[in-house]
Amino acid sequence: MQTLIGQLDKIIYENDGFFIGILKSGEKISGEYHESDVAHLKGAALTLKGEFVEHKKHGRSFSFEHLNINQNELFFFLNRVVKGFPKKLTADLIDQFGEQGLIDILDHDIERLLAFKGIKKKRLQKIQQRWKQFRSLRELGSFLAPYGVTPALLSTIAGAMKEVNNPAERIKNNPYILTAINGIGFKRADELALKMGISPLSEKRIGSAMDFALNDYCERQGNSCVEKGILFEQLDQMLALQEARALYEQVLLERVSESSIWPLQHNRYAPERLYEAEKMLYDIFKQRSRQRFDPLVEDLDAFLLKNDLQLGEEQRQAVEMINAGHALLCLVGYAGTGKSTTSRTILDLLATRYDAGNIITCALSGIASQRIAETTGYESATIQSLLVKYEERDAMPYSVVLIDEASMINSMLFARLFAKIDRHAVVILVGDDAQLPPIGAGNVLSDILSLKLSVIVKLTKIYRQNEDQAIALIANDIRQGKVPDYLQKYEDFNFTDISIDNYYALRQYASKAEMEAMRELNSKSILASLIQTAITYIPRAREHLQQKKVSRYLNAFQVITPMKGGLLGTDHLNTALQDYFNPKAKKMIKRGEREFRLMDKVVHIKNENMPSLTLEGFKEGDEEHDRRIFNGMSGLLFRIDEDEEQFYVMYPNEEVVVRYDYDQLTSHLMLSYALTIHKVQGMEYDVVVMPISFSHFIMLNTKLLYTAITRAKSRCYIIGEAGAFETACRRMESTKRDTVLLELGSGNITPERTHL
Repeated sequence: MQTLIGQLDKIIYENDGFFIGILKSGEKISGEYHESDVAHLKGAALTLKGEFVEHKKHGRSFSFEHLNINQNELFFFLNRVVKGFPKKLTADLIDQFGEQGLIDILDHDIERLLAFKGIKKKRLQKIQQRWKQFRSLRELGSFLAPYGVTPALLSTIAGAMKEVNNPAERIKNNPYILTAINGIGFKRADELALKMGISPLSEKRIGSAMDFALNDYCERQGNSCVEKGILFEQLDQMLALQEARALYEQVLLERVSESSIWPLQHNRYAPERLYEAEKMLYDIFKQRSRQRFDPLVEDLDAFLLKNDLQLGEEQRQAVEMINAGHALLCLVGYAGTGKSTTSRTILDLLATRYDAGNIITCALSGIASQRIAETTGYESATIQSLLVKYEERDAMPYSVVLIDEASMINSMLFARLFAKIDRHAVVILVGDDAQLPPIGAGNVLSDILSLKLSVIVKLTKIYRQNEDQAIALIANDIRQGKVPDYLQKYEDFNFTDISIDNYYALRQYASKAEMEAMRELNSKSILASLIQTAITYIPRAREHLQQKKVSRYLNAFQVITPMKGGLLGTDHLNTALQDYFNPKAKKMIKRGEREFRLMDKVVHIKNENMPSLTLEGFKEGDEEHDRRIFNGMSGLLFRIDEDEEQFYVMYPNEEVVVRYDYDQLTSHLMLSYALTIHKVQGMEYDVVVMPISFSHFIMLNTKLLYTAITRAKSRCYIIGEAGAFETACRRMESTKRDTVLLELGSGNITPERTHL
C-alpha cells in the first residue's frame, strides 16, 4: 500500500461520501470519507494510503483506503466540523485547557465556555448539539468498525441515533433495533447481528424478521394484514433457513400471545398498531352509523330556495341524509360531479343548528385544505395541524367535521383523527374512490363503501361550465376504461402527440438496441416539448414570487410524471426545469450531483419532527419548537445561512417555516419542479403538464391517469405517445388490499388472540 501526502485543493465530484479531488500538487485522489461533510476537507493537509489506479472515465487517480488529517485533529473538527469555533478561539481553548481537558468540558461542563468572548447562550446550544453528533459518530465508529460496517452505513446509523443515549450499548444489546432506521432494513441489521454472534436460529432473529416482514409488507403493499403463507414466504427469503416453518409457528404464537401480532379471519395476521387503528375505526363507524339526531329543518325546499341553492337529484339526496339526522355520511363523487357544491350546502344546512365557529373542514394537504375553505366558506385546516393543535385535549371542540380527500388518508392517520373527533359530532367524509389508494397501509374509504359502514351517497352526474371544458369528461371516460376523444382542442385540455412512427411494425423486426435508441430519441423530443410548454409559464411564476405570493407560486404550475428514473422521470426533469425556473440564484448548496438553490421549489420527503416556527414567529425571531413535518409538503427554500450551514424552507399552505442542517439536504428534501403522480395525491394546481411514454408502461393504468388529470384546475397538458395514453386508458386498475376492516366486517367477530 502506497502513501501520498498533500493539501486538498479542489473537490470535483462527491456523492454520499465518495469523492474525487485534486491535490495542490496536481494528483487526483478518490475514495470515501464519512466523518464529516467532504467539503470540510478542502484546504486540509492529508495523508492518504492506497494505490494509484487507472479509470476509463476519470483517468489516473490515487484510490485511498485510509485518510488522516495532518493537523491537530481536535482543532480540525472543532473549527471545520462542529462549527461555532473560529480558528483563534479554537487555538486559545486548546492552549488553555489542553485537548483532553477541552473534550471533558465539551462532554460534561460546556456552560464554562460562556465565559469566552463571542460565545452566547444560543450559539452554545448549537455547538453542544453538533459536538454530541460528532462524538456519537466517533464512538459508534470505534464500536462498529470491527464488524465491517462501512463508513456510509456508520454515517446513517449515527444520524438516526443522534438523540439516543449510548447508542453503541443499545446496538450491542439488540442489533435489530437498526431495522427501524430508514435505509437500513432487516438485511443489513441481520448481517451485523450474525457477525456479533447471534445464532441463525435465534428466536430474537426470527422474531425481528417477522416483525419487520409484517410491517414492511403492509406498508409497501398497502395492506393492514397479511396471509400467513405470504408472511412465511417473506421469512424464507429473508432468513435463508431450511425447513424452519415450525420455528416460525412457534415465534408467531409468542407474538400473538403478547399481542404484538393479531390473528384475524382467513388465516391473516396484522401488526398490533394497524389492528388497533382499524379495530377502533370499525367500532366508531358502527357506533356512528346507529346515531341519529333530530331533523335540521322541517321544510328543506324552503331552505334551498331561501339560500338560492339549486341541486341535482344525487346532490339533494346527500343533503336529505344530513337533514334526516344521520351523524356519519360518506359523500363520494367523481371529477366534476359537484362535491364542493354539495359539501357547502350540507355545511350551510348544519349551520342552522350549529354555530359556524363549531364547524371545521380538513384535508391531508395544505392545498386541499385551502381549496375546501374557499369553496365552502368555512374554517379549514390540515389534518396534521389539527392533531398538533389539540394534542393535549381529549377531543376537538367541533360539532361538525368535514374530511375532504378522504380516499388518500391511510389507516393510522384516519384513526388518529377520529380519536380526536367528539363522539357527538356530525362527520362528513368526502372522497373520490377512482383515485389512487392511500400511501401506506389501509384503504379506509374503500372499505367503508364495501362494508356499507355509513350512509353513502355517490355523485356521478358531471356538471360542465361550457362545451370547451373537457378535463372532467376525459377523466371520467378514463375511470370507466374508455379511450376519450383526447386529440380534439379544448379550453382546458391539450394532448401533444409525439409518437414513434410505425411503432408496432418496428417492434416486429427492429433489434432491442435499435428500439432503445428510437425510444431515447423520442423521449428527448417529448422532453423538449415539455420544456417548451413549461417556459411559457415562467413569467407568470416569477410574478407570483415578486409579489411574495409563495402559495400561488407553488400551486400555479406543476410537472407530474409516473416515475422517478429515466429521461422523463422526476430526477432528470427536476434538474432540467431548475435551470429554467431558477437559473441565477444568489446562493446555492451542492451535495454530490444534487444542487439546491435559493428560491427553489422543494418537497419534504420524510415524516419527522423538525425545528419549526410559524410564519409570524419567524419574522419576530421567536424560539423554535419541534413540529411534525410530513412527506409530501411543498415549500420554498428561501434562506441559506452559510456560516451556520443551515437553510430554511417556507411551507405556506401549512403556515410554517422549517430549519434544516446542510447534512439533512438530500435525506429530507428533493426539488419539486417535477413530482410523481403518487406524490401529488390530494393536490391541485392551476396548470399541470405530464409526459407519457411506453417507458412508463409498468405504471400506466386508469387510476394513475385519472388521478394525474384531475390534479389540474384550469389546464392539463399531456405530451407523449398516443399509444401509451390509450393503453393506460384501457388498463383498468382495481385496488385490492387485505385490511383489518374487511376481515372484521366479513365475520363481525372479534378474534381470539391465541388462535392460530
